[in-house]
Amino acid sequence: MGDLGYPTTFEKLMKRFEVIEKHEDYKALVAVEGNNVVGFAGMCKALAFEFDGIYVRLLAFVVKSNQREKGVGKMLLNACEQWAIEIGAKTITLNSGNREEREVAHLFYKRNGFEGKSTGFIKKLN
Repeated sequence: MGDLGYPTTFEKLMKRFEVIEKHEDYKALVAVEGNNVVGFAGMCKALAFEFDGIYVRLLAFVVKSNQREKGVGKMLLNACEQWAIEIGAKTITLNSGNREEREVAHLFYKRNGFEGKSTGFIKKLN
């Protein structure tokens, strides 16, 4: 999560995973090289209001900076899309920050068939 810009402790991350793994609509995928996690994708199945059926929302997607441009991201993204197809999803969506350091990620998503369609908004509640 630190590579995504969300620093946390191992303990906090494991507690989150313990909660998430109990929900059948959530899926986590990891890319491993040797004994090291080099990529991670977290997603969920959701119902749509604007069309019939379900979609998959990619909630977290990251490849370690020293592993980028080696095909890890493409492999991981393909695995996400495969899960979406297997569960009958019509689309797969994601948000990515509008920060300058995210421009490379945006190009990656575009090269892999995603198109920019909206701007995300967030409001923290107490």
